[in-house]
Amino acid sequence: MEKSHENEHPIKAFGWAARDTSGVFSPLNFSRRETGEKDVQFKVMYCGICHTDLHQIKNEWGINKYPIIPGHEIVGVVTEVGNKADKFKIGDKIGVGYLVGSCNECENCSNDLENYCPGQVLTANGTHSDGTITHGGYSDLMVVNEHFIVGWPDNLPMEAAPLLCAGVTTYSPLRYYGLDKPGMHIGVVGLGGLGHMVVKFAKAFVTKVTVISTSINKKDEAIERLGADSFLVSLDPEQMQHSAGGSLDGIIYTVSAVHPIFPLLNLLKTNRKLVMVVTPENH
Repeated sequence: MEKSHENEHPIKAFGWAARDTSGVFSPLNFSRRETGEKDVQFKVMYCGICHTDLHQIKNEWGINKYPIIPGHEIVGVVTEVGNKADKFKIGDKIGVGYLVGSCNECENCSNDLENYCPGQVLTANGTHSDGTITHGGYSDLMVVNEHFIVGWPDNLPMEAAPLLCAGVTTYSPLRYYGLDKPGMHIGVVGLGGLGHMVVKFAKAFVTKVTVISTSINKKDEAIERLGADSFLVSLDPEQMQHSAGGSLDGIIYTVSAVHPIFPLLNLLKTNRKLVMVVTPENH
């Protein structure tokens, strides 16, 4: 007899699940595995809402395994540790991002690049090695291998859980592509969940920041609240023409909707970088 979500594992859990493409959530009683020797069990305290969660609950990528409990920007408090887990102790604040497992054998895993592992296990809507489906942070507790957990600083509010996806998604390209040097001029396309993170990181790196948006409505937020230096309306041909000629050292593109790329290239200095950090609906 096929096991149900409620009894396929021994630890009882509760979450909010989408059961079809409507994306409507409803309560779900399910189960988590026992805390293995290298596992950490923790109480979920906060979980961010990422656009990936919205793609998933509506099955816009065509890979869903309903019911789905999303959530991969997770902060919690450790309640149990396995007998061979030594990175965390009960009571520690911890965070979990987009991955909870990998093959641990390939070249990517050996170089701390598990996000490129063909056997990666997603935090939600993934498949464990035992064939069961992973459930994310819209739940009361989780059990995760300690390798895929990070310590959470005591002086950082736990409400900052979106740093575990939106944060690293924007911080990483700024650092990896060398767009973190004081005095550089960085363009940020879009001012949503990812875009506002780019602005804050880029300003922390002491760069000049220009926000590029389709709407003037976000200008005050960009400049007054987030500290951007200038604002450019991409649908205004006169503004774009005036800015063309290459003043930007790099552009971080965060818009998941259809948006023309070529006009943005005219804003870059020669041989500079435009980095896209979004996954569109039909990727």
